Amino acid sequence: MTETERIQELRTELHQHNYNYYVLNQPTISDQDFDKMMHELQDLEAKYPELYDPNSPTQRVGSDLNNEFETVVHKRPMLSLANTYNKEEVKDFYNRVKEGLHGAPFQICCELKFDGLSISLHYEHGQLVKAVTRGDGIQGDDVTSNVRTIRSIPLQLAKEMDYPDEFEIRGEVLMPWSSFDQLNKQREDDEEPLFANPRNAASGTLKSKVSSTVAQRGLDAYLYYLLGDNIPDDGHYENLQKAHEWGFQISKNIRLVNSLQGIYDYIDYWDQERKNLPVATDGVVLKVNSLAQQRSLGMTAKSPRWAIAYKFQAEQAETILRQVVYQIGRTGAVTPVANMDPVQLAGTQVRRATLHNADVMQKLHLHVGDHVLVEKGGEIIPKIIDNLTENSNPKHLINFVANCPVCRTPLVRYEGETSHYCPNETGCPPLILGRIEHFISRKAMNINSLGFETVDDFFQRGLIHDAADLYELTEEQLLTSEGGGQINAKNILQSIQESKDVPFERVLYAIGIRFVGEIAAKTIARNLGSMEAVANVTLDKLLEISGIGTIIAQSIIHYFKDPINQRFVQRLQKYGLQMKLSETELSSHSDRLAGKSIVISGVFAHHSRDEYKALIEKHNGKNVGSISGKTSFILAGENMGPAKLEKAQKLGVPILSEDEFLKMIE
Repeated sequence: MTETERIQELRTELHQHNYNYYVLNQPTISDQDFDKMMHELQDLEAKYPELYDPNSPTQRVGSDLNNEFETVVHKRPMLSLANTYNKEEVKDFYNRVKEGLHGAPFQICCELKFDGLSISLHYEHGQLVKAVTRGDGIQGDDVTSNVRTIRSIPLQLAKEMDYPDEFEIRGEVLMPWSSFDQLNKQREDDEEPLFANPRNAASGTLKSKVSSTVAQRGLDAYLYYLLGDNIPDDGHYENLQKAHEWGFQISKNIRLVNSLQGIYDYIDYWDQERKNLPVATDGVVLKVNSLAQQRSLGMTAKSPRWAIAYKFQAEQAETILRQVVYQIGRTGAVTPVANMDPVQLAGTQVRRATLHNADVMQKLHLHVGDHVLVEKGGEIIPKIIDNLTENSNPKHLINFVANCPVCRTPLVRYEGETSHYCPNETGCPPLILGRIEHFISRKAMNINSLGFETVDDFFQRGLIHDAADLYELTEEQLLTSEGGGQINAKNILQSIQESKDVPFERVLYAIGIRFVGEIAAKTIARNLGSMEAVANVTLDKLLEISGIGTIIAQSIIHYFKDPINQRFVQRLQKYGLQMKLSETELSSHSDRLAGKSIVISGVFAHHSRDEYKALIEKHNGKNVGSISGKTSFILAGENMGPAKLEKAQKLGVPILSEDEFLKMIE
């Protein structure tokens, strides 16, 4: 067997093992053997880059490259379903279907309504070619690179299966409770804001601009609707069973019923049993099974007449408020939390509930001893939704705190924000730790040998008081710290030393100027060139930079007026961090594309799409995902989408070839 034949064999076998493990839950080889095969395939693919396949099992790990999502028009609109919250409305739906079909017999397919993010998957010749979010139902975002990391979604169907040459299958991308709990535990340890529920976590993850992040978060997917010109059967249920044979994960809890009572039985059963599922559900979907009957019933402007969603009620319970405490996160946001008498809710004993912010507290008019109504629907942290006690003594009203619960600094509330913040960034311990942890993070200085727990240990023991102190650490100090060992100490010191080579734009991001994210830091660095120029820039000069608004500009001015921040930056310069763009970086940047909004479309010969996006940024242009009247031009490769071409021609947007674009920026 040749090495190229071995590549194809490994791909086929690994696809099958992925299906066995993630869809059937019946692994046939050990994790060690799976990893061994994966490493062999990675080595062979590196040896033969011309055999690159976007659907190779090796692509499941994702990429660290930044994705900009392209807007795609759905071939078939993704309409929403009408919602109902009681059985009487379910009965009305059933009778409307009976009337619309003029008494002909029909079946209803009952499905669980998974609480995630709707997705449309497109396959050609058994290969996944595109994955698009629902968006507004007419168009959505192309998230194919992120979806490829979800192991329960097949990238390539077995060749011996009898599937159409082209079809679409829709479903829900979701985050299982186990992945959600693990993610929120990590965020809690890092004192980052928790995701409210698995739906929000799944949505935020799938729209991440870095696909390797998606790969690490354990997303799953259930598919529930097969579409196409040559699908196998007239029955919706039968088509889903066929899709399961092809390799798709279809819920085992779908049922066909022949009566209204059958629908009621299904709803009643899952209203209780859903608490034992590994994923979040928020209702039941009812669909007429026959596709011919679906077409006969037709659609309204917003939803099909042949389907409806029944939503479960969120669970509520009454308990007594005993205390309100305040948590401060590493960003300085102060969150009120209610301590209550324990109460059973959604299968767990609840003692605490979030009060969100001062506005929510004010509306609830809370006092110690009040009877309150607590709700836990999809929320991981229960919330108080009502105060059941009337005429409480106004003298004992619980008011939101005026000072930081840790350092006692007066709190501030920034314009347009609902939370109050502690502004004492250089004196409040949680904020200091937050700044250090931001400084060492991967997208900033990337001091990857330092974990957040180690940073906490250093801080508590007085080894560091800010991020600049990291550059004064000695091996002797590290050997006495918790978990310290000589090899670990050397790794930490080496990682700190290597951070001195991190480019200036990331240093600017790392120092933690409020509102200055990665993109803003990159823009400012490329326009001003050095930390000295940034520290001395005027407000008017900052506002001249495309993409920098008043809030960011004022925050930069405020940061460098603070003597503590000035000394901090001076120390970083003293320790050898990059405080200006290198000559190479300066020479590779220009303003040739300044003020231009550019859409990239198609397949390219000279550079990848990501490389072209980087080139556009280097020349001060702006990457945008969709075409509008404000688009300056389209950089078009081979196979530019016909919808984009038509829209560009309609709006009169210029279309440049690869060679024309490269000549423009020479």
